[in-house]
Amino acid sequence: MKTGSEKQQVVQSELLSRLKKIEGQVRGVQKMIQDGRSCGDIVIQLGAIKAAVNRVGITVLGCHLAEKIENDLREDNDVNESLADFITIFKRFS
Repeated sequence: MKTGSEKQQVVQSELLSRLKKIEGQVRGVQKMIQDGRSCGDIVIQLGAIKAAVNRVGITVLGCHLAEKIENDLREDNDVNESLADFITIFKRFS
């Protein structure tokens, strides 16, 4: 993710904050396993982690698409290549 604009810096800060929270959740699951907590409790936490990672991924995908389209418009390029690139990346993510 490129940085530069104030909006991009805010998004980057929010993403890093979310990732730190996810890191804390993962450490919590590690402790749950060490403490012998029930599999059901662990699975619930893993689901929350998965959802949080997906939200980060969707945000990054949105930023990627916006950067590509903005660049295409600025450079007067055809956006179809950028859309094809986005679809490829989206398929890898999902």
